[in-house]
Amino acid sequence: AFDGLKTGNAVVYPMSAQMRLLIDATVVGEQRIFGLEGLAGDPLFVELAGGTVPSIDTVYRDLTRMDSLENAKLELIMAQHGLDALSSLRLDRVHCDIDTTVEPLFGEQEGAELGYNPRYPGRRSYHPILAMVAETGTCIGARLRPGDTGLGDDDASLIRAYVSRVVSHVPAKTGVVVRIDAGADCTRILSAINDVPGSLFVVKARLTPDLAGEVMMATHWTTVDEDADGEPTVQVAELTFQRDEWVEARRSFRVIAVRRRDRDTGKQVQLWSHLDYTVQVFITNDTVSDPWEIAQQYDGRAEIEPRIAELKNGVGIGKVPTGHFEANHAMMLLKLLAHNLMRAYVTAAASDLPWRGPWLVRALLRVPGRLSRSGRQLRLHTPPASRLHQIQRHLC
Repeated sequence: AFDGLKTGNAVVYPMSAQMRLLIDATVVGEQRIFGLEGLAGDPLFVELAGGTVPSIDTVYRDLTRMDSLENAKLELIMAQHGLDALSSLRLDRVHCDIDTTVEPLFGEQEGAELGYNPRYPGRRSYHPILAMVAETGTCIGARLRPGDTGLGDDDASLIRAYVSRVVSHVPAKTGVVVRIDAGADCTRILSAINDVPGSLFVVKARLTPDLAGEVMMATHWTTVDEDADGEPTVQVAELTFQRDEWVEARRSFRVIAVRRRDRDTGKQVQLWSHLDYTVQVFITNDTVSDPWEIAQQYDGRAEIEPRIAELKNGVGIGKVPTGHFEANHAMMLLKLLAHNLMRAYVTAAASDLPWRGPWLVRALLRVPGRLSRSGRQLRLHTPPASRLHQIQRHLC
C-alpha cells in the first residue's frame, strides 16, 4: 500500500520493508528509531530486515514521506487488525472505550502546542485520541492531534466513525456500549453515537449548576449497598433532567445519579453538607437497563487507563521520533499496529497467558536463540524450556 512513496530502480529499501522493520523493532520493545543500531547486532533481526539494517538516517527520511492521506490509509490498516479480533467474540455486549491522552514533548516538534498537561504544566504536547475495545485490548481507531485540541463537538464525526467500525464487525445480536468521560457531554457527540444503529453509550456528565441542583433535590434514591450497620453506602436515582441544548436538538437521554459514602478515588463532589455522600452522574441512551447496571457499566471504563499506560510503556506511543507532525503520526500508528498484531499472535498461540505487553514480549519473543543454515534452509533454535520453543513445536 505504501511502496508508491519510493519508486525507481535505485530503491534499496522499499517503504513497505521500512515499515515492517519498525513494526518488528516495536514488537521486541525498541521504542525509538535510534535503537535500530542496537538491534543490528541481532542475527534474526538482520535476517528479517532483508540481510542489512538500513541507516537510521534513511529510516528518519522515509518517515517524513508520510502525509495525511498515507496516514489515513495506515490508520485503516491498524484499525482493521484490531477489529478482526471481534469476529470470534460470543458476548451479549462489547465495550468501546474512547479517551484522549497527553504526550509531553521536549523539543520544537511541529504541532506541539500548549494545552491540558497535568504532569508538566506549561509544556507543549500532543493530545491523541484513542478508541479501544475492552474485551480484546485492541485499538480500533487513533489520531494524533496538537496539544491544544480537546474532546468536543469537532470530534463527533470521528467518534461516530469509530463506533460504526465496531458495530459493523461484532457478531449479530451483539450490542456495542460506548464509554467516554465528561468531555463527550455535548449534544453533537451524544447524537452522533445515538444515530449509529445497534450502539448504546454511557457518558459521564458535566456537573453543571442546573444538574447539580437537580441532583440535590432528588428524593427517590434506591439503596443498592449497605454497611454492616444497615446504613446505605451506595444509592442510585434516575432524574427527569434534560439539558436545554438537548431539547433544542429534539433529543432525549436518560440521566442517572449515583451517590456513595465509600468512594475514595477520583474527583470528589459533595453536594450535601449534612450527608457524607459524593456524587457522579451519567448520561445514556439505554432505555431498558436498570440504573445501577448502567452505572456499573461505566465503572468498567477504568480499564482504559492501564491500557493507555501499556501503549505508552510497552510500545512507546509517547516517544516521537522527528520534528514533523505527520511523521510522528505515522510512527504512532505503526506502534499501535504492532500492538494489535501482538495481541492477535498471543490470542492464536498463547491465549492462556493473562499478561500484558512487556511481559508477553519477555516470555514469547526476547528469548535466547541461534540461527543455522542447512540445505539452503534457515532454522531458528530456541531453548526447549522457552515458551517460544513450545509454540514452534505446536505450529510444526
